[in-house]
Parts: sequence; C-alpha cells; structure tokens
Amino acid sequence: MHTHLTNDDTLLFIGDSITDAGRDRADAASLGNGYVSEIAQSLREGRESGPGPRIVNRGINGHRVYDLEARWTTDVLDEEPTVVTVKIGINDTWRRYDQGVLSPVTEFQACLDRLLAVTAQRLTPRLVVITPFLLPVEPGQEAWFEDLGPRIEAVLRAATRHGAQVVRADLVLQRAAHDHRAADLAGDGVHPTPLGHRLIADAWLSTVGAESDPRAQ
Repeated sequence: MHTHLTNDDTLLFIGDSITDAGRDRADAASLGNGYVSEIAQSLREGRESGPGPRIVNRGINGHRVYDLEARWTTDVLDEEPTVVTVKIGINDTWRRYDQGVLSPVTEFQACLDRLLAVTAQRLTPRLVVITPFLLPVEPGQEAWFEDLGPRIEAVLRAATRHGAQVVRADLVLQRAAHDHRAADLAGDGVHPTPLGHRLIADAWLSTVGAESDPRAQ
C-alpha cells in the first residue's frame, strides 16, 4: 500500500454513475463494480499490515454538480474523510443535449468551488478531482465537446484554486483510444467498460501516490 495511506484514512469518492458503478445503495460498504472497487482492491493487495484505509463510495447515477451540493453534508462531511475524490461534470453536459437542461459553466464552476471550499474548511482533507471525459461513440457526441471542453477547464481551475490533485481521466482515456476502440473503453462514450475503469483507477493510484509520497518528490 502507498505508505502515505494508512489504516486510519477514510477515502471517500463522490460523483455520478461512473463512480456509482452499480453499487448497492442498501449496503453502505458497497463499492460498485467500477474504478472505486479497483482502487480498493489495489490498496488491499498492496498493504503491509492492517485492513488498509476505509473506502466509501457515494456516487449516484445521473447526478450533476448541484445534486452533489444538496447531499454534501450527509454524504461527505459527516463521513469525516481524510481524502475526498470528486468526479462530476458529464451529466451537466449530457442533459444539455438530451433534455435541453443547461448547466452554465460559470455556475458549474462556482458550485464545485463551494464544495471544495467547505470541505477544506471543515475537514482539511486531501482533495482529488477526476476530470469528466467523453469518447465519442454515439452519433452526435462530437458536438458535446463545445460544452464539455470549457467544463473540463472549469474543473481544473477549481482544483487549482483549492490545491486539489487532478486525475486527468480525459487525457488518459484519449491516449488509450489510440490503442483501443473507443467503445472498448466506454461502451456508450460515457460509461467506462472494465478496461476503462481500470485505467481510471491506475491513474488515480499513480497521481495520488506519486504526488503525495515525499520520496517521489
């Protein structure tokens, strides 16, 4: 296990369906079948002693950033995590194209900014942000980048402002798409396949590990 993640740590992941990954909502310990579960498995396998950090998944499919804000106190602050990972944004883009529901980038960034600010103020945890991504598979998805591109930039600005580590899932999956068909990484362009989830998990582990371990400086 990475030496800086201890048995006393609580790693909390919050976001939309990509984080949710089919978890059992009736079981608080359920991690789903996605990148959160992959991270947990890697940390368990790498630990030297003890159970490893406590891991909590609070992803809910379909959620936008405003939905996270509505449940932030209960689902994040009350859990008193030491590492908080946020993965949000694709539904803020998607709803524009399938339902005509807008999430202006300035409002989106302001909301994410509030969430990171209150978390840092109340808990002083390590903050991690995973960028939203899209691998166009379905007809018309290329057009989404007009909305998603600025939204990714907004996520990066909010992360920088609060000193959050950034996992560039958008770049990781784009690079992987040179060697794999997009549909082999995300079947509908949005939801990762097992391979896509593994790549996100590996990116989280390398980012959170390398940037936080003093020996890696």
